[in-house]
Amino acid sequence: MEKYIDIISAQLKSAFEKLGYDPQKITASVSNRPDLCEYQCNGALALAKAAGKAPLTIAEEVAEELKDNPWFSSVDVVRPGFININVSGPALAGYVKEMAAADKFGYPEAETKKKIIIDYGGANVAKPLHIGHLRSAIIGESLKRICRFAGHEAVGDVHLGDWGLQMGQIIAELQERSPELPYFDTDFQGEYPSDPPFTISELEEIYPCASGKCKTDPVFAEKAHQATLDLQSGRAGYLAIWNHVLNVSIADLKKNYDALDVHFELWKKESDAQPYIPAMLEDMKEQGILKKSEGALIVDIAEDSDKKELPPCIVVKSDGATLYSTTDLATLVERRMLFDPDHVIYVVDKRQELHFIQVFRTARKAHIVKDDTELTFLGFGTMNGKDGQPYKTRSGGVMRLETLISEINEAVLQRMQENREFDPAEAEKTAGIIGLAALKYGDLSNQATKDYIFDISRFTSFEGNTGPYILYTIVRIKSILSKSGEVHADALCFTGEESEKQILIMLSRFSEVVENAYLELAPHKICSYIYDLANAFNVFYHEVRILAEEDPVKKNSYLSLLQLTGRILEQCISLLGFAAPDRM
Repeated sequence: MEKYIDIISAQLKSAFEKLGYDPQKITASVSNRPDLCEYQCNGALALAKAAGKAPLTIAEEVAEELKDNPWFSSVDVVRPGFININVSGPALAGYVKEMAAADKFGYPEAETKKKIIIDYGGANVAKPLHIGHLRSAIIGESLKRICRFAGHEAVGDVHLGDWGLQMGQIIAELQERSPELPYFDTDFQGEYPSDPPFTISELEEIYPCASGKCKTDPVFAEKAHQATLDLQSGRAGYLAIWNHVLNVSIADLKKNYDALDVHFELWKKESDAQPYIPAMLEDMKEQGILKKSEGALIVDIAEDSDKKELPPCIVVKSDGATLYSTTDLATLVERRMLFDPDHVIYVVDKRQELHFIQVFRTARKAHIVKDDTELTFLGFGTMNGKDGQPYKTRSGGVMRLETLISEINEAVLQRMQENREFDPAEAEKTAGIIGLAALKYGDLSNQATKDYIFDISRFTSFEGNTGPYILYTIVRIKSILSKSGEVHADALCFTGEESEKQILIMLSRFSEVVENAYLELAPHKICSYIYDLANAFNVFYHEVRILAEEDPVKKNSYLSLLQLTGRILEQCISLLGFAAPDRM
C-alpha cells in the first residue's frame, strides 16, 4: 500500500509536471505550522531560478492546477512561494479505512529482504546486570522488532564477555578459597563435578573481591593473569570452572533479560570467536596489512579524508595476547561464515566509537566482510540521575537492573493505589506491565545518541509524554469498545469533526513513521508518533460523544476509528518492546 505522504507528493508532482516544471525534487512534508495548514510544499522556491519566474507565480499556477483535486480540501499560496495544503476528509478517511483492512496497516513490504544481526547485549558472565546494560538491551530489542516489521530477518546476539581477565581472576580467587577442589589438581583424571562449586550469589561476590585484589596485590594479579593464560591454553580443570561460570551466569542473565521482555536468538560468546583468530591473523599477514610496531601487530586505518589523526588498530599485543579488537574481528569472521549477514548493527555505549571505527575499517581492509555488508555503530548516551551524573543507588553504587525494575514497579503501584482499589495480585501484575512501559518508553523516547535524565517520578506519571500515559489511552479505548458491542471496521468515514480529522491524519502517517524509524534506526520517532496520536485521541474523546451518539452512521464510524487507533497504538508499543494491560 502506497504511503499517504507519497500519494500527496505524487499529486503535487503531477501538477508541476503538467505546467512544464521538473517534478523530480517536488515533495510534500508535514506542515511545521499546523495552525496554518496540514501539509506544505516548498518546490516553487527551488524551481524559480531555473524557470526564470518568481516563486510566488509558480506556486499560484500550481495551486490553480490543484484546486479541484479530490485529495485536497484547500491549496493556498503564501509569500514568497510556499504552498499550504489541507487534505480532503473523505479521501483521507478512505485511505485510513483501506489501512484498517490491510496487512501491517498497509506498511510496504521490503523489496529486498536483508539478514541483519544486532549485537545488543554485551554483558559479562559472573557479573549481575546493572543499569549500564539497560540502554543496550532496550534499544537493541526495539530495533530488532522494527527491522522484522520492515520485512527483514533480524537476529539478536547477546555476545557475552566470557574469555578475558575476569575468568582468570575468578579461578585464582576460587583456588585460594577452596584449593582442595579437583579443578586445581593437575593429576586429576576423573570427571569433574556436574554441580558448580558456587551459587550465582557467591559468584557475584567472588568476582569483585578478586578484581579488587588484583589492584592491590601484585602476586595475586600475576596468579589471575597466569590462570587466564592457562584457561585460554585449554587446561581441563579451568575449562570445567569456566563452564560452571557460564551455566550459572547465563541462567541468571536469561531471568533478568526475560524481566525486561528482551530476548536473544543467539547466545554467542567471546570464546566462540577464538577458533577463528589464528586463520584470520594468517590471512591478514598474507594480505600484507599487519605491521609490527614495538613488538605488537597493528593495522593502519588512517584514510586521506580523515579530519583528525586516528590511531592504528592493535590486533596482537607485544606479549602475544589478543584484545577486544581481535575478538570483534574474529566474531565478524564467524558471523560471515555462519550467517552471511547483509547488515551488522552494534548497540553500544557511544564512548566506544573509536574502537568500532578501528574494527570496521580493519574488517574492510582485511576483506573480513563483503564490500556491500553494512556495519553500523549505534552509540547510545548515558542514563543520568537528576544531578546530571550516571544514575546510581542511594548509597552511590552502581544499581543492579533488578533493583531498578523493582523500584519503578513500586512507584507505579503506589500511583495506582492512589486512584482506586485493586486486588493485590492483579495490582502487582498490572504494575509490572506499566512499570516496564515506563522504563522502556522513558529510555526510547530520547534519541539514542543523547544522554538523558532518568526520573522515576516523571516516567511513572500517568500524564504527559510517558509510557503510562500511552497505556492509559489504550486502556481507555479498550474500555469504550468493550461497552459498545460489535464494531464494524468498514463503517469508518469522515463525519466532519475537526478532532476526528486529526486522528485520521495521525493514523495515515503510520507507515511513514515506522519506515523512518527503521531507516534511521530511531525508535524515538515511534515514541513521538504515538504520543501525538494519543493526544489526538484524547482531544477527540473529550470533544465528541461516542457511545451516546444517536446517529448510527456517526457512532459506528467513531467506534471503527477508535478500534483502529487502539490497534495501531498496540502495534507501536510492541515495536518498542512492551504491552498494555486490560485495565489500569
